[in-house]
Amino acid sequence: MRLLLILAILLAFPFFELYLLARLAGVYGWWLAPYLLFTATAGWLIIKEERLAVFGRLFHIVQSGHHPLLALLTTARKLLAGVLLIFPGVISDVIAVVLLLIPLPAARPPVADDAIEGQWRREE
Repeated sequence: MRLLLILAILLAFPFFELYLLARLAGVYGWWLAPYLLFTATAGWLIIKEERLAVFGRLFHIVQSGHHPLLALLTTARKLLAGVLLIFPGVISDVIAVVLLLIPLPAARPPVADDAIEGQWRREE
């Protein structure tokens, strides 16, 4: 049943996008074409920039002592947002903007274990 529901949502999504684009084209006319061109270009530039930045980000995260999963999550989030911006539609653009604006939790620096533990006593 869950698989059928997921399949129905995935198949209905393009129809909602097309319906909304048709409604917006009726309201705004030819101004919709530059919007779609702008969002597709922005998505392509995000993907292109992320392709070049992923290795630098991964290297920096590993050098600072953090887990590389944080860099990979950031990259995956930006790539998904770029792909959603390339697809024509307003709903996918809103999802992409939300993906780009949600901050990931900051990486905590590793704990320094400089303390020496043991027993002590004061002698006078």
